[in-house]
Amino acid sequence: MDYRGFEGVIGLEVHAHLLTESKLFCGCSTKFGAEPNSHTCPTCMGLPGALPVLNKKVVDFAIRLGLALNCTINRRSIFARKNYYYPDLPKGYQISQYEEPICENGYLDIYINEEKKRIRIKRIHMEEDAGKLVHEDTIETSTYSLVDYNRSSVPLLEIVSEPDIRTPEEAVEYLKMLRDCLIYLEICDGNMEEGSFRCDANVSVRKIGDTEFGTRTELKNLNSFKYIEKSLDYEIKRQIELIKKGGEVVQETRLYNVDEGVTYSMRGKEEAHDYRYFPEPDLLPLIIDDKWIEDIRKGLPELPFEKIERFLKEYNLPRYDVEILVSDRSLASYFEDTVMLFPEPKTVSNWIMTELLRELKARNLEAKDAPISPANLAELLTLIKDGTISIKIGKEIFPELCSTGASPKRLVQDKGLIQISDESAIAQTIEQILARFPKEVAEFKAGKDKLLGFFVGQVMKETKGKANPKLLNELLLKRLKA
Repeated sequence: MDYRGFEGVIGLEVHAHLLTESKLFCGCSTKFGAEPNSHTCPTCMGLPGALPVLNKKVVDFAIRLGLALNCTINRRSIFARKNYYYPDLPKGYQISQYEEPICENGYLDIYINEEKKRIRIKRIHMEEDAGKLVHEDTIETSTYSLVDYNRSSVPLLEIVSEPDIRTPEEAVEYLKMLRDCLIYLEICDGNMEEGSFRCDANVSVRKIGDTEFGTRTELKNLNSFKYIEKSLDYEIKRQIELIKKGGEVVQETRLYNVDEGVTYSMRGKEEAHDYRYFPEPDLLPLIIDDKWIEDIRKGLPELPFEKIERFLKEYNLPRYDVEILVSDRSLASYFEDTVMLFPEPKTVSNWIMTELLRELKARNLEAKDAPISPANLAELLTLIKDGTISIKIGKEIFPELCSTGASPKRLVQDKGLIQISDESAIAQTIEQILARFPKEVAEFKAGKDKLLGFFVGQVMKETKGKANPKLLNELLLKRLKA
């Protein structure tokens, strides 16, 4: 993106809901979509005398992510009270981490136009979520709002990047890779619609070549890759125009209006001292030993950026193919299972990215619920390769294979779709077609080579698509040039 001599400076704060069954400091359920205020107790409501008890699984998940993102895992970390008033915050403070977080100084590599760029991770810390305000109409026109505390104290990991991102495109690539890591690690479902994965962005601009940062604004609660890119692009351009006109960027928090495609001021930007952080008196410092860390390290899966590098080397696929296949752990496994049975990676990749993904979308299914097994896809591709059926027939029966789960070989036999590879039979049909279109034959012989496709189509129509395409082209060309 061209910003006419300026560049954006972007740092992202990502909030990821964790896949724990219970909340961060109590035993209430974290299940999404329950009846409002049904998953609450004295602890997550902040009632007098109720004390928090730390959920060990949240710590496991934090260490897991920290290791995946090359962070230092601090052997000692503490919880802090982040004080602010808002109707959906029942205690009047949020238990978070501040000066001593659990993870620090990591990084995540992304690729922009085939070039690697490293985005540094400043910190990862654990915190509890607030509740949720439900507005009568819109936040601007509501005369009252309701509060649902089910989300109160649901465990979050906040992942804070350094301001290493320069464009909205880089921001989206970073967020996609981070989201994939969380899903691969099985610690967050990455559901942006339900708010399981959302981010705030700190945005400033400066002239290219400058080293000093400009005044930043914060964009809150971005939960769609499309609108993250659009809002960042708008905010960068807004700040550039403001500076060019002699104005000054004000440090503030802004929201993005999806319908109008603009950002607007929400409130003045808070600094850390505004929250009056102090150590949480009801929780002891968290001490993590080496064995705890190493036990978790041993259980780490192959991560998406590792899988991308392996797929590129092992299967010799284009990066575009690899990034699509690896974007879903189940899809990557499906690909590898199929290649084990039909060892032609590019062919398998093509069928997955076209035929399979189309069927998944049409049936509203995820890759883990693919309606055709890797074994059946490999069998279908083998039938095409050995000439039993044409690619055209293969694509025509693919939806039926998905619907029925039938064996491709049996379906082809039952429907009489076996490809015609008999030279004399194809030659006989060619003669019939050429006799039917003498004018077109003459035009072809006069130099209108494009008519070859017309004759191929006519023969295919006559044979109901069953003529061997390669043999048909050879015989047809030989006959027309005779």
